[in-house]
Amino acid sequence: MNTPLHTMRAVVLNRFGGPDELVVQKVAVPELGPHDVLIRVQYAGVGEWDLFEREGGYADLLGINPTFPYVLGSEGAGSVIAWGEEVHGFHIGDQVYAPGFLNPKGGFYAEYVALDSQYVSCIPHSISIQEASTISGIGITALRGLEDILKLKPGESIMIFGASGGVGHVAVQLAKNMGAQVFAVASGNDGVAMVKRLGIDAVVDGHKEDISSAACSFAPEGFDAALLTAGGEIAQKAIQSVRIDGRIAYPNGIDPVPHVRPDLRLTDYNGDPDREIIHRLHHHIQSGNLTVHIDQTFLLEEAHKAHLAMNHHYLGKFCLKVNH
Repeated sequence: MNTPLHTMRAVVLNRFGGPDELVVQKVAVPELGPHDVLIRVQYAGVGEWDLFEREGGYADLLGINPTFPYVLGSEGAGSVIAWGEEVHGFHIGDQVYAPGFLNPKGGFYAEYVALDSQYVSCIPHSISIQEASTISGIGITALRGLEDILKLKPGESIMIFGASGGVGHVAVQLAKNMGAQVFAVASGNDGVAMVKRLGIDAVVDGHKEDISSAACSFAPEGFDAALLTAGGEIAQKAIQSVRIDGRIAYPNGIDPVPHVRPDLRLTDYNGDPDREIIHRLHHHIQSGNLTVHIDQTFLLEEAHKAHLAMNHHYLGKFCLKVNH
């Protein structure tokens, strides 16, 4: 299908750098390839990894030769307006969501995005389009850690550190849905309250409470597993509550990297999207037992404010409202 669209508003980088490098300008609507879906973006998720990408971190790390203007945004949601000749199963106006990590045709900080159809899913009735725009990155990262790395089983005990953050607050829900006994370490009174509203009963404030004592009461023989979605001194102390031969996982990007006793299994991993894990996450979302806490919604032209706000305390996720 062809589309008459030629230009669009986007938040772009004309060079890598700080938040002030994020500017609104007109750019070309991405060209539609034979396997692509063209989406009119309604909301774009703002991820912690966007800041690393904005500074040129992924370009350096992966040896990518970037072209400018460069559009950030590794996840989002909107409506289908066109698709390539090899694409089937979509209709005009379908509400969809997708991850688009390092999409070569540009990210979701724009009015339109063209993505390979294998990444695009229709939004289940169980979540809003706004929630859907923010769930891909954190959902895939949480699911990869729990199911693929830790291989969490029903009845096992798990500590999730950073439970009021993006990945963490989805991870506690997934772990509970998987039948695990979940002990959550959150940040601040508001973080503890938010995680409790998600149905997690054992929640402590990592900055104020004695994690070791609470952990010992919850899992006297030590936790079977732990997922760290944040690093630092408190996280380092918290993992002492994992039992001998226990499993610990953390997504790459956590700083500082944790160090563990020799009797523990520590695994780092990436939350990269692929068709198989997207389908698995979609199944969990369809169950109706998974939600996203959106702390703030910014307008597209306020993307720099969203990036600045990520340096301060917040819960769950931020998103950008792109189109009305």
